[in-house]
Amino acid sequence: MTIKNKTSSKSAQVGLALLVMALMLGNHAAAQPREDVRRIDAPAPTKPFDLSEVEQKAKKLATLPFSKDDGDLPDFLSNMDSEHYRDIHFKPEKSLWRDEHLPFQVQLFHRGYLYKDRVTLNLVSNGQVQSIPYSSDYFDFGRNIFPAAPPPTVSYAGVRFHYPLSKAENTDEVAVFLGASYFRAVGLGQVYGLSARGLAIDTGLPKAEEFPVFKEFWVEKPATDADKLVVYALLDSASVTGAYRFVLRPGVNTTIDVSSHLYFRQSVERLGVAPLTSMFFHGENTDRFIDDYRPEVHDSDGLLVARSSGEWTWRPLNNPRQLRISVFKDTNPKGFGLAQRDREFDHYQDLDAGYHRRSSQWVEPLGDWGAGGIDLIEIPSEAEKYDNIVAFWVSDQPAIKGQERIFNYRLHYMLDHSLEPAGGRVLSSRVGSQAAGAPRRRFVVEFAGKQLKYLSKKAPLEAELSASSGKLSDVTVTHNDATDGWRLGFVLEPEADKDVVDLRAFLKSGREVLSETWLYQWSAK
Repeated sequence: MTIKNKTSSKSAQVGLALLVMALMLGNHAAAQPREDVRRIDAPAPTKPFDLSEVEQKAKKLATLPFSKDDGDLPDFLSNMDSEHYRDIHFKPEKSLWRDEHLPFQVQLFHRGYLYKDRVTLNLVSNGQVQSIPYSSDYFDFGRNIFPAAPPPTVSYAGVRFHYPLSKAENTDEVAVFLGASYFRAVGLGQVYGLSARGLAIDTGLPKAEEFPVFKEFWVEKPATDADKLVVYALLDSASVTGAYRFVLRPGVNTTIDVSSHLYFRQSVERLGVAPLTSMFFHGENTDRFIDDYRPEVHDSDGLLVARSSGEWTWRPLNNPRQLRISVFKDTNPKGFGLAQRDREFDHYQDLDAGYHRRSSQWVEPLGDWGAGGIDLIEIPSEAEKYDNIVAFWVSDQPAIKGQERIFNYRLHYMLDHSLEPAGGRVLSSRVGSQAAGAPRRRFVVEFAGKQLKYLSKKAPLEAELSASSGKLSDVTVTHNDATDGWRLGFVLEPEADKDVVDLRAFLKSGREVLSETWLYQWSAK
């Protein structure tokens, strides 16, 4: 009992002290602004939006059955032709962030024609997300006369971004995401040509190709002096979902950093990472008649690969008579890309398309990609409107249901050769008959570059040349005064039973390699 009484006495003292402190704190609180009192009961701030939010969405989506979200599109939009769709324009004065005088502005594409997939757009400001609901007020529908106003459920088909590339007071379109997972970008003085994609699934296989869709975007609001824009995207398809983060940096050579986290609903037979899609109708190496007043028509004229060994290879593109698939095996390549090396307007003679200003696109892997190969697919085409060239990375590690994979890389958009080696590079590849009606084919390959320019015209250059089949003859290496480079010439006599011949060549002086490796696939059919 004694112990209990002592404890009670001490508790009373403590209670009195706490009461005094409470009164003092109460008086202090009463003297403070009321918002401080309210802050005590305010909910904890939500976590700022970042890539992890998209990753959670993608991971959950991969556990659900795939559902194509292209319903609720009225027939007058779904069935419209390309001419009427092109007459729908986003009103420039409605550009998001225009009134805030930010360096970047956002515009939207209307659904219709081929672009039927529903795309949701969100803006992120100070880590908080604001959805942009559909409004027909954003659009000028031109000459289109619709039987009814597009319903609010129509949503959008894609998004594009503007930035003052050429002049501070003007905004230029620098990137666009439209159609499945396709996106394009340009740098200063460039025009749109080839496209990138989020993924290529089962491309070039004897079954239907699967086209993933970027179904939702989140765009971070930039600072008033920002020179980059951060965009997140949720990818969805029957086999794969994905969380993407893009960092767009417009400039003379625009770059986009791509971070992708993939979740597999189903196993994928051929997973194409960092896919590039381009067009090659005809060029200097086309050895059949094309009824066209223009000497060349293409967005890209070759595949460039920087191997992990340090070797650079150049594979000229072609419009084959039959489907061709070439694979360039490597482990952790330094990069690959589809390039437009020919920059002479005279070689195209097209005032509208501007093929000589089409950007080259380079893929720079970031991190460990492991073993695999770069697949080049060339599809027969009868018109320039078709994208018939595809290049992408395929890992040796299979893509299996339930698996997660991460691929990070940087895309470069350029007109120059700033990422290429200083040594000799291929300027052009030409092929023709050695004699009328004869099966023998004459090849002429032009090399040029800083390392070759200052060599003596009498330098002892020679070619390391090989063919998978057939006979090679009349091999010459000659200085070309017109290009300050060197010309390799040779004759191929193919074997009668061989339809395809793989050729390989580079210039050297003794043991010193002076050029990139030229690769070519010639076909009799």
